[in-house]
Amino acid sequence: MNRYAALLRGIAPSNPNTRNDRLRGVFEELGLEHVTSVLASGNILFRSDDGDVPALERRIQSALTERLGIGGGTIIREHAELRALLASDPFPGLVHGRGSYLTVTFLKEGTPEPQLPELSDPRMRIVGHDRDARAVLTVIDNSEPGSTPDFMSWLERTHGKDITTRTWLTVQRIVAKLEA
Repeated sequence: MNRYAALLRGIAPSNPNTRNDRLRGVFEELGLEHVTSVLASGNILFRSDDGDVPALERRIQSALTERLGIGGGTIIREHAELRALLASDPFPGLVHGRGSYLTVTFLKEGTPEPQLPELSDPRMRIVGHDRDARAVLTVIDNSEPGSTPDFMSWLERTHGKDITTRTWLTVQRIVAKLEA
């Protein structure tokens, strides 16, 4: 049985329809097994014999839209893909914190390999692209209060809306829970 993480886009913990219990309920209604969540930001873990990830993404997104009105987007990664991403140590020597906010932006299955442009804001730095995990790795400097770079807008302009971003700490938590 395959272990998966569904990384949902557009989840706002203040919206009652995006609470973890409701999200898990949709996954369970679809017959997915061992459904659990990580944090309150749209990370749903599950197991399934289905190996067709794009079809799973479409099926889950359709159910989320139909049952809860959530149209943000669903991106799925297999446990092995996330485990390999962690093992690659893409942020060597860096620690997640205000001055080095480590992020992973996951691209939809089938998205062409991204072009990684130069960034005009020195507070944002692209570390690279992990082809196997289909992820862009970035470091954001949030050390100046009230001066956060417009990172999310840049991501959407550059890669479109079929993306979702997680902190490196969240990716680590997801993998740890998939292995528990």
